[in-house]
Amino acid sequence: MNGRMSLVADSPDANEIRPLDEFFGSQVNWCRKKRRKVEVLNCVIDPQGSTAHDEKLQILVLVTVSSNVHLLLCAGASVEKDTCTHPGDIGGLCIRCGQKVDDQSGVAFGYIHKDLRLGNHEVARIRKRDFKNLLRQKKLYLVLDLDHTLLNSTRFLDITLEEEYLRSQTHTLQEASKGSLFRLDYLHMFTKLRPFVRTFLKEASNFFEMYIYTMGERAYAMEMAKLLDPENIYFNSKVIAQGDCTQKHQKGLDVVLGHESAVLILDDTEPVWVKHKDNLILMERYHFFASSCRQFGFNCKSLSELKSDESEADGALATVLEVLKQIHRMFFDQKLGDNLVERDVRQVLKTVRKEVLKGCKLVFSRVFPTKFQAENHQLWKMAEQLGALCTVELDPSVTHVVSTDAGTEKSRWAEQERRFLVHPRWIEAANYLWQKQPEENFPVKQTKN
Repeated sequence: MNGRMSLVADSPDANEIRPLDEFFGSQVNWCRKKRRKVEVLNCVIDPQGSTAHDEKLQILVLVTVSSNVHLLLCAGASVEKDTCTHPGDIGGLCIRCGQKVDDQSGVAFGYIHKDLRLGNHEVARIRKRDFKNLLRQKKLYLVLDLDHTLLNSTRFLDITLEEEYLRSQTHTLQEASKGSLFRLDYLHMFTKLRPFVRTFLKEASNFFEMYIYTMGERAYAMEMAKLLDPENIYFNSKVIAQGDCTQKHQKGLDVVLGHESAVLILDDTEPVWVKHKDNLILMERYHFFASSCRQFGFNCKSLSELKSDESEADGALATVLEVLKQIHRMFFDQKLGDNLVERDVRQVLKTVRKEVLKGCKLVFSRVFPTKFQAENHQLWKMAEQLGALCTVELDPSVTHVVSTDAGTEKSRWAEQERRFLVHPRWIEAANYLWQKQPEENFPVKQTKN
């Protein structure tokens, strides 16, 4: 045995040698023996197609792809004579040669397998290869947040009296494919799936390789993955939790085995993606439970207390699915040529976003704090990203005055000149819904002195 990876013989394609990185989405079983002699797990096919039993094997890494297809990494004594670049390690032992690795640089991929670490060059190689394979399938990457994006959870003890009726309407984890409201006794919480989420995942999987990425604990993330993907069709082991992050309180694409130029992110929290804002599609938060409303300072009844919910057809997930499809179509537009590798989905996202408020020129009135630099405010930046032109001075080309008080000088000018006077929420709504909203739905009232 020469340290090559081989398929176990019970595979129908056992004469095919396939690399480990093709199966990183699959469950990895790690076997290590203290003695040099270990049991051969099965009859293994070497690169020439002949079987071999080697009693000097030190390490076996078995990647379970399915019930009858496995991938076996075998490292033997003969490999030690060769020069190994140590592309990665599991528990400090090289995944290629089996020798102890002192250099702990690179990135940990604990969600793929405990103690797995890959060197930067190996990560780049895998990303490049996977990117090309994905492009051949006409797919991109999609990273999905959990809480307030795909679902909403609350603890048992946080249920209000007006939510008590929910206890009789829940399903269990074993009924994951049936319902949308679940009682998870193991976690002592209820979880409500966002309307349209199952259709969203099914359709998005035709265009994207999908990851879950949450700041929650792994135990919670895995339970949520079972609810969203009970047949394990969409995510496999691609579930990234808080413990997998390489920077505290931050999410990063360094632990995603996808090329950044092909990754889109859906998340309700922008600050956790400081390094990847250009990949981010900000989602309107899903507040089903009362505790979620309280957490974010909303003094109103929750959807559950109102016995209501988001619309399946016109809700956040249905809306963003159409945006994702549009971005996908533009990225793979054949009119742009055949060189897909050079394309960047971040540029496509910017182009689509800038169409939302294209042709609008905005002036703000009593929106920003006194002496605050207007162009640094989040709303100003959001409007510009949506394609609007923002200015601090009134002129005949201004189309909208954005204000919180109809009594200001600029607000009165808008009414006199028959320009649109809208509340700042008009910009936020356009940002979440990806189209310019009717101005009359966002009126501005005069503030009492």
